Amino acid sequence: MSEKVESTGMELLKEIANVSGKGGLFRILKPSRAGVIVESLDEKHEKSLIGPTARVSVLKDVSIFTDGEEESAPLADVFLKIREVHGEQIAVQIKSASDKDLIEFLNEILPDFDRSRVYVSDIKKVITWYNLLSKHVPELFVAATEETPVEAEKNEA
Repeated sequence: MSEKVESTGMELLKEIANVSGKGGLFRILKPSRAGVIVESLDEKHEKSLIGPTARVSVLKDVSIFTDGEEESAPLADVFLKIREVHGEQIAVQIKSASDKDLIEFLNEILPDFDRSRVYVSDIKKVITWYNLLSKHVPELFVAATEETPVEAEKNEA
């Protein structure tokens, strides 16, 4: 399943990044000699230059620690599972939710997450990022299965 997902919307995660010390997510526009030019994923779409010393994490490379055979689960897979269970927006309110509520949320999505290495702050980021991406980059969640009926019609003809 992951390979099909790679060829569709989730491949866009390579263009989305988190910048340490800055809130929200950013679309990577292009590299420059002084760093990388990014655009905020919000209503403002502010462009800014992120210097070469800043910690930039591309979401395609982010994963969540697990206890299973695999040591981690790619964020793309986690986002797709959230989409299946919660739809376009996660109803959990980060500011008012208890730590227990947040842990239960992730447990529903990824039951084998490593409770000793995944912190509540990480769960809050996942929820925030998911809601931002769902709102500002909906094409990220286009499933490969949407193309299948067209291919099936071609095969029948």
